[in-house]
Amino acid sequence: MRLFTSKAAAAVLLSLGLLGCAQEGDIFQTGILTTYTACPSVAIPAPAGDITLFDPPASRDAAAIDVVATISNLRSTCDETGDFIVTTANFEVSGQRRDNRGAREVVLPYFATVVQGNGNVVAKRISRVGLRFEDGQYRARTTGAASTQVLRSAATLPEDIRRQITRERRAGDPLAAVDPLSDPAVRAAVDRARFEVLVGFDLTEEQLRYNATR
Repeated sequence: MRLFTSKAAAAVLLSLGLLGCAQEGDIFQTGILTTYTACPSVAIPAPAGDITLFDPPASRDAAAIDVVATISNLRSTCDETGDFIVTTANFEVSGQRRDNRGAREVVLPYFATVVQGNGNVVAKRISRVGLRFEDGQYRARTTGAASTQVLRSAATLPEDIRRQITRERRAGDPLAAVDPLSDPAVRAAVDRARFEVLVGFDLTEEQLRYNATR
């Protein structure tokens, strides 16, 4: 069992480099969406931001911890000028091992998942990253990147919805204090057009339980 499941989606094309995605583009002021961008936000979901390997694998004793690794410093750029909205993300993976004797490479699986605002997982890709420990070294670090392409039409609000949520509100306007997102139709349209990219280690069910309960 994995943290997310995969679904085919024509709206999203996901491509990965060695590892990665973005910027939060929706700005809320007193509950009213005043600025909208189609660029997806990017996040590392808990508890998938770190992984612990044990030796022996079946043990969960602190003395048996072999390697601990963490994904951090996730940052992104977004190009929304073409037919596809292209988001490129970069992140770091740092690791620490218990025994520093000998050179060693530890290969870790990670996922990059595209999620629609309504919670629908529309794409998932699994890849791997390698941490290289030199002889005598306890710590290692590497970097990676990934990119996503979201069909612009899928991430664009209908014009009537956009007008509702971005129209200027003046003092004395009886609707000025009404959040347009309180309208279920507006909220649903915004959710359909909002995408998020999640990056994390592809943990086993047992690793998920360990992260959740430690």
